[in-house]
Amino acid sequence: METSVTNKTLEKLKYDMVRVGLVPYETIEQAEEIANAQNINIGQALINSGVITEDAILKFLEAKLHIPYVNLDDYTLDPKCLKYIGISDAKRYRIIPLFKIEETLTVAMADPLDLFAIDKIIETAECSIEPVISSENSIRKKIEEYYKPDSSVGEISIDEGTDFDWRDELHSEDLSDTHIQKIITAILKQAILEEVHEITFQHEDNGLGVNFKKNGEIQNKGNIPSGLTSSFIAKLKTLSQLDVSVSEVPQLGKLNFKVDDMNVIASISTFPTIMGERIFLKIYKPPKPLNKIIKSENSLNVIKSALNNPGIIIVCGSPLSGKTHIIYSLLLEAASSNKNIMTLESIAKYNLKNVHQCELNENVGFNMDKAERFIEFQSPDIIYLEGIKSKESFDYFASLVFENKTIIMEFLANNMEDLRYKLSFSDFETLKSLISCMIFIHSKDSIEVFCKETVQKYLV
Repeated sequence: METSVTNKTLEKLKYDMVRVGLVPYETIEQAEEIANAQNINIGQALINSGVITEDAILKFLEAKLHIPYVNLDDYTLDPKCLKYIGISDAKRYRIIPLFKIEETLTVAMADPLDLFAIDKIIETAECSIEPVISSENSIRKKIEEYYKPDSSVGEISIDEGTDFDWRDELHSEDLSDTHIQKIITAILKQAILEEVHEITFQHEDNGLGVNFKKNGEIQNKGNIPSGLTSSFIAKLKTLSQLDVSVSEVPQLGKLNFKVDDMNVIASISTFPTIMGERIFLKIYKPPKPLNKIIKSENSLNVIKSALNNPGIIIVCGSPLSGKTHIIYSLLLEAASSNKNIMTLESIAKYNLKNVHQCELNENVGFNMDKAERFIEFQSPDIIYLEGIKSKESFDYFASLVFENKTIIMEFLANNMEDLRYKLSFSDFETLKSLISCMIFIHSKDSIEVFCKETVQKYLV
C-alpha cells in the first residue's frame, strides 16, 4: 500500500523551471493542485497535462543538477547488483541499481534529491551511491523486467496422512539465501495440513513464536530463533509487498502461494507492540461454486432470487466459520449475470472475474466513509461490504436497497440465539426489515438458508 507520491527533486526545482521559461508560474500551481488531487507527483501532473514532455524535464534536471541522464530503454544492467536493493525499496523510491565499481554502486533514480532514499540504500547496500537520472516509467519497467516476482512463496505439495513439522526445515543444514523462504513455506504447509486458517508470529523471550489458532484456541508450534527473527520478518514482509523499513505503524499486505494446483491468498497484518511487531496471517482458499456448498435446490433458489432482487443478503456465523468463503461463492454466482458487482474490502481474498473489487486504503484516505460518498456514482447493482462498524454505515448501505441495490454483508454470531439477541438492538431495526436472505453457518457441513418471510418471523 503506497503513501502519497512525491518527487522531492521537482518540488525543490519547480520555480527554476519557471525562471528558465520551461513552464508558466500558473501552470505550476495548476499542476500542484492536480498532483494533490490524483496522488501523483508534480512532474507526472505536468506531463499528463501536455504542457511539457518527460524528455524536456529530464534534460532540465541533467543540466541543473549536473547529474547524467541515462536512457534505460535499451540498457542492460548488472543482475548481480539487484541484491543491494530489494524490490520493495526499488518500487517505493523508484530506483534501480545499474552496476558497481569497487565500493560505488551506480543507481538510476527518478528523484535524485531524495536524500532519505539515498541514505536508506547506502545503509542496506553498505557502499557509496552514485545516482544518475532516469525516467520514472523506464525505472518501473526495469524493475518488472529484472526483479523476479517476489510475491509468492511458490508451490506447496500436500501429502495427505503424513506427519509434517515445519521445524524440520528450520533445523536443516540449508545455508542458501532461500532458507528463510523455505521456512515460511514449511509453516504454511503445516497450517494447510492441520486445516488452520490463522497464524500469528509474536516476539517472545526465546525468539519469534509461531502460533496456530484452531477452534478458538492458540497452539504454539515452536519458535524462530532470535538470530533469524529479523531476517524472517523482513522476508515475510517482502513477500507480502510490505515496507520492510516500517515497523512503527500497522501495515496490511497479501501473500500469494499455491497448494498443489490451487491458488491461495493470505492476508498479512503487522502491528507494533512493546515487544516488537506482531504479525497476523489469515489464509483464504478460493471459493467453490455455490451449488457445491448449498445442496438444497430450494435453498439455492432462495439465494439466487435474493441476488436478483433489491435487499440485504446477510451471512452469519462464528469466527472462522467460513463467512468470507460463502460470500465469495455468492459473488462467483452473481458474476455470471450481467450486473455491476462491486466490493469494499480490506484485502481482496481472491480475484473474481466480472467483479470490481476495491481494497480500502487508509494511507491515501480511501476509507469506508469516502467509499460511502462515492460508490453510488459507479451505479453498482450488487455491493459486498466487509466489516461495517458504525450505525451510520449500516443505515446508509441499507438505504441503498430503496435504490434497487442488493447488499451483501457478514454478521458475527456464535449461534442463532446470539444472532437474535444482537439484532434485537434498535440500531439494527432498519437492517432487519430489509433482509431478503439470511445464510447461517452452523458448521462446515451445516449451513441454513432463510428466505425473507422466515427471517422476519424468526427475528421479530
